[in-house]
Amino acid sequence: MTALRDAIEKYICLRQSLGFRLQAAASGLRKFAAFMELKGAPYITTDLAYEWATQPPHVRSVRWAQRLGWVRIFARHWRATDPRTEIPPAGLIPFGPQRACPYLYSDQEIQQLLTVTQNLPSRNGLRPWTYRCLFGLLAVSGLRLGEVIRLEQRDVDLQEGLLLIRQTKFNKTRLVPLHASTCAVLTDYAQRRNQLIPRATSPCFFLNDAGRCLQPSAIHRTFYDLSRQIGLRGALDHTGPRLHDFRHRFAVNTLMEWYRSGQDVEQRLPVLSTYLGHAHAADTYWYLSLHPELMGLATIRLEQRWEEGTRECQ
Repeated sequence: MTALRDAIEKYICLRQSLGFRLQAAASGLRKFAAFMELKGAPYITTDLAYEWATQPPHVRSVRWAQRLGWVRIFARHWRATDPRTEIPPAGLIPFGPQRACPYLYSDQEIQQLLTVTQNLPSRNGLRPWTYRCLFGLLAVSGLRLGEVIRLEQRDVDLQEGLLLIRQTKFNKTRLVPLHASTCAVLTDYAQRRNQLIPRATSPCFFLNDAGRCLQPSAIHRTFYDLSRQIGLRGALDHTGPRLHDFRHRFAVNTLMEWYRSGQDVEQRLPVLSTYLGHAHAADTYWYLSLHPELMGLATIRLEQRWEEGTRECQ
């Protein structure tokens, strides 16, 4: 094994021990090591990294940028050991933004969505309640869809008002508190579920009519159908508001409430970041740019601090 390949393997083990899954990056870096061995290159150069990243030639530039990013992060790590290592500069492969522009639902739209769930056809009457509670929980909790689907009955403590979110993105486990009104709705759902499905085959909290765990594809299809019924999407639209946008709405509303109540948002932002299960605070800061009113509140707060600082200096 070459020194570079050995270094990449140790780097992968280190990052994974810190909680990063690194599946795609690990595979890519191993391929990069093989590429460097074929080239007979003793150390990383920007030209070699660029040559490897831009393969194959028919894929989109965002894929190239991702591959170069893997090498850039490793190169920053490895340069401390091998000073000959060149770190490819950021922006070497330009690409457009990857994040979709989120849709910020109004309270009325959410209520309409929850209302039409009651018209869903069902074998035993569970399906309307399952979707009503599932969509409602997404709206009030800011959880990811996958986190809600994987919730097991043992993870939902409605006496204490806590959800245990196990080993989700970035291998994190966290506790999410629930409002008393949310606990009441989920308690009612659990009672209906147990009555209608007394012998469920799945430990999941949210079940389909057959007593099995919900599938993401079925949830998305149901959401698209219902969103068309209430006018969130056109009959033939292939794009529009997403379930993940409930998470964006939760984050933006939380930040706006903090600004309006005069709280120190910068100090409290790590709390929101932890609550949402973000790996980096930068992912939470991104929400500051999503909403004109939120940006306005942030600007006002900045101007107030500037004026206070100016008066202190006089």
